[in-house]
Amino acid sequence: MDLTVEELAKYMDATQLKADATEAQIDALCEEARKYDTASVCVNPYWVSHCAKVLADTDVKICTVIGFPLGANTTATKVFETNDAIDNGADEVDMVINIGELKSGHDDVVLADIKAVADAAHAKHALLKVIIETALLTEDEKVRATKMTLDGGADFVKTSTGFSTAGAKAPDVALMRETVGPDFGVKAAGGIHSLKEAYDMIEAGATRLGVSAHVQILEEAKQA
Repeated sequence: MDLTVEELAKYMDATQLKADATEAQIDALCEEARKYDTASVCVNPYWVSHCAKVLADTDVKICTVIGFPLGANTTATKVFETNDAIDNGADEVDMVINIGELKSGHDDVVLADIKAVADAAHAKHALLKVIIETALLTEDEKVRATKMTLDGGADFVKTSTGFSTAGAKAPDVALMRETVGPDFGVKAAGGIHSLKEAYDMIEAGATRLGVSAHVQILEEAKQA
């Protein structure tokens, strides 16, 4: 691929979701995002208002996670989290589907869960990305979950939380892209640590990358 460093940075949600992330680490994330002009910073809901203040003079979006990392919260809880996060300054929310209900074959429940969060996010002019946790799914379940993301009115389908048994894999990204068509958002996240891995995901169809190794990848791109 032949992206400039600036173009590659705009694919990236610079991510810090560790439970023990300190204020200093969140501030460092924001400064890295400011320096490289990434698409967003992705942080846990507690840090949204802090990041929104720190990055107020930039075009870096504030992204957060909903029902994270297991997806087994009630829909009402996910909707509350979404509204609270957007009120605190989030521009984008990444929700985890109810994986257990998907695997139980209760697609109507999963779809309703997605739709409720999509409606809440869009009512406040925020984007919704839906994490399907590909590592835990069969091929059929990946396709069903991706279709429900589309049907539920979300803006992106996303591979992984980065907290399960594996992260993004290019074949899964390609399957998701094939399922949603050319225009819908696809986010690859989890385990992307090198420039090659980033390009592999983009070539497979990703339009956004969730990465904690954003500095390493972008510095590698400068040398390429």
